[in-house]
Amino acid sequence: MASSFGKLGKLNYLLFGVLLVMATSLQAASGIYGFTLNSIDGKPAPLADYKGKVVLIVNVASQCGYTPQYSALESIYEKYKDQGFVIVGFPANNFGAQEPGTNEEIKTFCSRKYNVTFPMYSKISVKGDDQAPLYAYLTKDTGAGISGDIKWNFTKFLVDRNGNVVQRFEPAVTPDSKEMTGAIEKLVK
Repeated sequence: MASSFGKLGKLNYLLFGVLLVMATSLQAASGIYGFTLNSIDGKPAPLADYKGKVVLIVNVASQCGYTPQYSALESIYEKYKDQGFVIVGFPANNFGAQEPGTNEEIKTFCSRKYNVTFPMYSKISVKGDDQAPLYAYLTKDTGAGISGDIKWNFTKFLVDRNGNVVQRFEPAVTPDSKEMTGAIEKLVK
C-alpha cells in the first residue's frame, strides 16, 4: 500500500506541475489581457477591455522631472485614439517619492494641469516586493529588449492589437518623439 501511495503522490506532483505550466502559458498567451487593476476611481478595469487596440502602458508620477510628458502623452492619445490607440497611466511612488498623493489628488492634478483624458489607474508599485502583477509580467516575462527592472518614472511599454508587448521606451524617450510615434503609426495602420 505504501508503494502505491508513493506512486499516487508522484502522479499528483506531476499533475500539479503540468497545471502550473499550463496556467503560466495561458497568462503569457493572453499578454496584457489577463490583468485587471483598479481604475483611478477604484473600480475594476480589466486590460482585456482594450483587446484589438494598440496600448501604451506608462508608469507616471506627478512630481518628477518627466512629469511634463503628460502633455505629449495626451497629445499622441488625441492624435491616434480614433485609429484604435489608447494610453493607460499607472501612478507609482517607487522613485524618489514623486507620486505621494492619493488617487483623487492624482486624478485632479492630471486633469487640471495637463487635461489628461486617457485612462488612469489607481496607484500601484512597479518594482519591489509589492510589485503589481502586471509590472511583474512586463519586467520579467516579455523577452529580451523589453523585460528588465523599471528604472524610473515614465517608462513606456507599447503593446500590439493582440496584447503582445512589442517595444519598451525608457523615460527620456518623449511620447511625441519620431521613435515613439513611428512605432505607434506602424501598429495602428
